[in-house]
Amino acid sequence: MHSAECGYSCDIHRGKSLHACEVCYRTFSKKRTLLAHQRIHSGERPYVCDVCNKAYIDKSSLIKHKRIHSAERPYVCDVCNKAFITNSTLITHQRLHSGEPPYVCGVCNKAFIKTSTLITHQRIHSGERPYVCDVCNKAFITNSTLITHQHIHSGERPYVCDVCNKAFIENNALIRHQRIHSGERPYSCAECNKAFNQQSSLRRHQRMHSGVRPYSCEVCNKAFSNKSNLITHQHIHSGERPYICEVCKKAFSYKSQLINHQRMHSGERPYTCEVCNKAFSKKSSLITHQYIHSGDSPYPCDVCNKAFSQQSHMEAHRHIHTGDGPYTCDVCNKAFIDKRNLIRHQRIHSGERPYLCEMCNKAFIDKRSLIRHNRIHIVVRPHTCDVCNKAFSEKRMLITHRRIHSAERPYSCEVCNKAFIDKGSLIKHQCMHSGERPYV
Repeated sequence: MHSAECGYSCDIHRGKSLHACEVCYRTFSKKRTLLAHQRIHSGERPYVCDVCNKAYIDKSSLIKHKRIHSAERPYVCDVCNKAFITNSTLITHQRLHSGEPPYVCGVCNKAFIKTSTLITHQRIHSGERPYVCDVCNKAFITNSTLITHQHIHSGERPYVCDVCNKAFIENNALIRHQRIHSGERPYSCAECNKAFNQQSSLRRHQRMHSGVRPYSCEVCNKAFSNKSNLITHQHIHSGERPYICEVCKKAFSYKSQLINHQRMHSGERPYTCEVCNKAFSKKSSLITHQYIHSGDSPYPCDVCNKAFSQQSHMEAHRHIHTGDGPYTCDVCNKAFIDKRNLIRHQRIHSGERPYLCEMCNKAFIDKRSLIRHNRIHIVVRPHTCDVCNKAFSEKRMLITHRRIHSAERPYSCEVCNKAFIDKGSLIKHQCMHSGERPYV
């Protein structure tokens, strides 16, 4: 066969002798190229940078490296004037302008600007992971990913924020973090113009517009817009609670639940109301609280139009119209509107009283009863009536007491219109009409 027949120049066809590496048997047409190649096996790096002492296998690599120190960028793009250290980088860059990604994956037809990126991509299909950690044997597709992984074992965090000194394992994480300080949000949604500091956050957001939910649960087929939500959801089926509190050992399915729980121990309340300075451990609690100031009640009942500041309150209210209590006691069949009330009720049957007074060891069914009881020991009565100076341990008790002076009776019986100072008195009165005797 001649070189013309195989379609490209070939040293074998031209009769040139090839120089073979004795270690890996790779062949080279030039001896000096073979000598440079053999330094890969020997580890020899004879060309050393006089600025930073970094060493290289061949002289051309050293010359390219020195341009980092000199800031020399001799290769200039004739479209946008951007300059580069090497000619190969310029050629790769110019493909951005031409729109030509010449390297196409034979499996999925995805195209790439650089051949090295194509080779890396093809490992996804082949499953090849040639870079192995010598500590834990975990394998990676790229060498850079391996190097980043090794920082986990060494504890090294070489990328440090110059604003707050927080350190990171990889440079990309540092760049993302710095956007918190700069406020930069370079990734904008074309639909609603909402901006994000990470491209991955933009992709997740765009699925809200498209409705795409590519991650499906194999057990119940529920679909999710991002993989992390699927993984968290799967804990429901497996019963796994991988997030454990170091203080009390309570376990959680979600990391966010653990973070919120830990604030109970630390007392941290990072979310503060700008109106009254009240602080909260969860952002959702702050948002709900802010409705008090704004007067906003965004969740209306579709039966009576009564509006609520929380969706859970609205859903509980709707059971009044439907007459169903979805949570039923399996002992006495009494139904409840919300689950918490059922749990408290079941303690009547079980005798469980999990809330214990540290002063006298008296036990209570719920936390609210314990808090009220604790005030007996503390003897603090910070709420004083401005008419008769009577003091109360709770503000709600003062409010009820003031109605004695004002003659206000806001709780009226729907049967006989008799009015009462507090809700508890009304409930007791209504038992007369219903014939119910709850305290027997």
